[in-house]
Amino acid sequence: MAVFCGAACRRTSFWCSRLLSTYVTKTLEGVLAKFGQDAQRIEESVLIGCSDQREAWFALDLGLKSSSSKHVSLPQSEMEAELKGSFIKLRKVLFQLNSTDSSLLFTMAPVVITLVSDGPRCLLARQSSFPKGFYSALAGFCDIGESVEEAIHREVAEEVGLEVERLEYSASQHWPFPNSSLMIACHATAKPGQTEIQLNLRELEAAAWFSCDEVVSALKRTGTSMQPKDETFPFSLPPKLAIAHQLIKEWVEKQTCSSLSAQ
Repeated sequence: MAVFCGAACRRTSFWCSRLLSTYVTKTLEGVLAKFGQDAQRIEESVLIGCSDQREAWFALDLGLKSSSSKHVSLPQSEMEAELKGSFIKLRKVLFQLNSTDSSLLFTMAPVVITLVSDGPRCLLARQSSFPKGFYSALAGFCDIGESVEEAIHREVAEEVGLEVERLEYSASQHWPFPNSSLMIACHATAKPGQTEIQLNLRELEAAAWFSCDEVVSALKRTGTSMQPKDETFPFSLPPKLAIAHQLIKEWVEKQTCSSLSAQ
């Protein structure tokens, strides 16, 4: 794999949407046309990051002498001259870039799963695809180049409109569904005075604060599947196999509850 270093082509957009400016589109179309390539290839580009200024960064495989490319190979030296830069092996360039630029080179996308609490309560949420009454911790994919801490702050803010602090790592777990992801589980505390939930209905169906006693009762009814043992109970929690169950149980064990300890 080679990385291009030189003048960068950036697609500017709001909130990293795939909207091309006319100027950038024409520039890329001109470069591709010069080498006998269809301008439609622009649509094959991949979002690789987003700046603090809300600039979306995309990457396009030029297929430089690559036998795996489905397109005609492009001449590397001529392409470098046209783009006023050079292609460098990934292993070599990685140590020449700053942390912001180097983060654009990584493609693994783990999932952060976070149990948010405000002290005596924890926040649980559900998606419309969940079984009836099923609630769990907040979860979402890390964006490319994003740290676990950054992903937690962003996901919590996007899904329930809260700011969090005091992040604490719990454990990790390989989870085969839906796309074989590495789950990174953490605890987070809502900032004082930041407990009003602003639900993102595009991501979640419901979210609410639950007391320790409520959670303990739900844990006692938790089996080995997502289906609750008792459908008459107000809500159910993740099965014991899931790392979300561990997060919730850890939180319960730190609380002073009037109920008996969770099983």
